[in-house]
Amino acid sequence: MKKVNVVVVGATGAVGQEILNILDERSFPINNLKLCATSRSAGTEIEFRGQKYVVEETTPDSFTDMDIALFAGGKASLEFGPAAVERGCVVIDNSSNYRMDPEVPLVVPEVNPEDVTWHKGIIANPNCSTIIMVVALKPIHDAAGIKRVVVSTYQAVSGAGKEGIEELTEQVKAVLDGREYPPKKFAHQIAFNLIPHIDVFQDMDYTKEEWKMVKETKKIMHDNNIQVTATTVRVPVYRSHSESINIETERKLTAARAREILAQAPGVIVQDDVANNVYPMPLFTSHRDEVFVGRIREDNTIDNGLNLWVVGDQIRKGAATNAVQIAELLLKYDCLMEKK
Repeated sequence: MKKVNVVVVGATGAVGQEILNILDERSFPINNLKLCATSRSAGTEIEFRGQKYVVEETTPDSFTDMDIALFAGGKASLEFGPAAVERGCVVIDNSSNYRMDPEVPLVVPEVNPEDVTWHKGIIANPNCSTIIMVVALKPIHDAAGIKRVVVSTYQAVSGAGKEGIEELTEQVKAVLDGREYPPKKFAHQIAFNLIPHIDVFQDMDYTKEEWKMVKETKKIMHDNNIQVTATTVRVPVYRSHSESINIETERKLTAARAREILAQAPGVIVQDDVANNVYPMPLFTSHRDEVFVGRIREDNTIDNGLNLWVVGDQIRKGAATNAVQIAELLLKYDCLMEKK
């Protein structure tokens, strides 16, 4: 692949740091690299491939002569995304700012890679929980057609950023020491607790996180007939989201056949040997790019039903890795923007 000029916006945050790790791990072909962040982080030094880079404050001119801009998240893409596009730079955005815009592709490379070809300058990275789910759903949908999905998530605190990780750590220490540590990042104490509340409550008392999974799944899978209902839960785990997924298919799919299909699917690792207590867990799936699937079994309450237990690292596959994979697709399909 030809070498391109890349700018990472939000380079000092958890996702930005992971993007840099993955660019290096996957030997992404970089000609010139630029690292940007807020004025507060400007001046920070970051080493990449043996070279030190000084983080710059993001401005519209940060994208001049750049080919790909990887936005780590937040509001930056609203402020600077259009400026990047105007300068002929393709934006890959990890925030929710553009996901449901009909003019913006929402891409998971294992599911709908061809959608990168119709971008108009911006490509959206889906929600982390959605990415992890649809990687497992796509091969099932192709084989038997999915009618309905009921998903409950068990989401790690790292999904709430560095503050979430710190809050869990400090609260655990405080509880064990008999001290108070009032919640700051979360609505309630997260240590030794579960919180069925991620993001703000919206229509029908579903949270924004739950609606993301509903709406994004339909868009990514190109099927508005798939019915999805979600309950998203924050759990006291540092890293890797877990999901209990109940699926109703149009055609019968046995657990054995589903296991075979998933074992052959791109980006999926099947861990399903219950006789030996083998199934996916956050502890062993963190810092991995694959989506792990286990506890594959038929739902005995309906004719065409399956249950899956799915686990994936939400910082990597749920964010940074997916973004870098999209960048790789831009080179594969040769669909960067022409410079004005």
